[in-house]
Amino acid sequence: MSALAAPYAAMVMDARSGEVLHSENADTPLHPASLTKMMTLYIAFEAVEHGELTMDTVVTISRNAAAEPPSKLGLRSGQKIKLRYLVRAAAVKSANDAATAIGEAISGSEAAFARRMNRTAQAMGMSRTTFKNANGLTESGHMSTARDMTLLGRHMIYDYPQYYNLFSRITAHAGMREVYNTNRRFLGSYKGADGIKTGYTNAAGFNLVASAERGSERVVTTVFGGRSTASRNAKVAELMDLGFKRTKPRVALRAPGKPPYLGNSGLGNVEVARSADPSPDGAQGKTIRVVSAAVSRSLRPQSRPGASSADVAPLVASVESDIETVLASVQTAEQKTVSEVEIAEAVPAVAEADASGVAPNASVKPVRRPQGILMASASAAAPAAPAETQAVAVSAPAQEPQEVVTRLSTSGGRHWGINVGRYPSRYAAEKVLLKTALMETSTLDGSLRKVVDRSSGYDANFMGLSRETADLACRRLQARQVTCFMIGPS
Repeated sequence: MSALAAPYAAMVMDARSGEVLHSENADTPLHPASLTKMMTLYIAFEAVEHGELTMDTVVTISRNAAAEPPSKLGLRSGQKIKLRYLVRAAAVKSANDAATAIGEAISGSEAAFARRMNRTAQAMGMSRTTFKNANGLTESGHMSTARDMTLLGRHMIYDYPQYYNLFSRITAHAGMREVYNTNRRFLGSYKGADGIKTGYTNAAGFNLVASAERGSERVVTTVFGGRSTASRNAKVAELMDLGFKRTKPRVALRAPGKPPYLGNSGLGNVEVARSADPSPDGAQGKTIRVVSAAVSRSLRPQSRPGASSADVAPLVASVESDIETVLASVQTAEQKTVSEVEIAEAVPAVAEADASGVAPNASVKPVRRPQGILMASASAAAPAAPAETQAVAVSAPAQEPQEVVTRLSTSGGRHWGINVGRYPSRYAAEKVLLKTALMETSTLDGSLRKVVDRSSGYDANFMGLSRETADLACRRLQARQVTCFMIGPS
């Protein structure tokens, strides 16, 4: 008799590059069982990263979570426990009650959390996966594939490496008691194995997403449909050996890159609700829920439908071949020239702002250049400001008042930001930041333009905003058909 029960599926992938080394029935939808908890934990790590809660947030266990069948930690309805212990229990012991409690703590209900799981899965490219719950217990329509789970395993390794060690722990303290890893046999028997997640239900059989690293090589293997723990582990070991034989010794790491942060509703406005249950140190817990529009993928901002060409005119800085050179020249008040035609084209975008861009504490005076351009220069009495805090000013024609766009360092509680897209080059990201600053001076006044280098491109961010200002800026930009989502405190 075969060592594996039908239906069976498998995939072997070079984790460094994403190259598929072997596959069998890899796109067949099957029951994932507790492999589901990888997504639950992924979203927990994402929520912590974006300030929705912390590992020390105290979670009150619901009746629904406490009633989940084994495997479980043994949580009781009304019990209070820190998120970090729920994460350990879900990752190491594969506790169903802990997984459900995590989902409810983040999204308010397991159904809402399942919707967030599905949005995140789609953003990752898990096109044949549908989640119905946070723990993987058998439910109609709750399906995934060997390919999708291999992709998810790869994201777990590279997107949140600071938490990945959880999956290699043989034991962990979960607040109530010590728990033991459901994958400890494979971890102890296969050279280089360091994770990642087991799964079992009657409908699914014995599933495993496993990863192993040998030298510079890392392989991820997924098996669905094993007949027992032993036979499944033997098959995974066989496929791992196959993977290491087929991998190339020198392969450039191409990490998958995190999917866009979509929050609880897939939208970008953040609503803060404080828990009625204080933490042990007297501080109240905080849950941050996202409720306004954000994008499922980061796009170049688009012009408003029907807008005139003047409304979306090129930036003054775009006449230079290197945007960073232009920024440096403006910030140091060098004698750079720009044609009056391009200034006239940029003015209508500036004029759309409904308030002056001059910061309350900025000391700025106009200096007329030979070409009729007004540049902002610091007052002689004021000390020289660092590059990131200097001002950029553009004048309207003589009959119009000047508008000033300033960039100031973050201060006093201004720990929020907004993202206006991911672009293929730093030049493109800087250009969009300047254009957006001119377009929305009233809310972005005082913010810091920041380009963040990601594996999949360059994020264009405005930082140093209050939550309310970031929310308002995003809503105003979205009304202009500009991509925008909020960035919480780090």
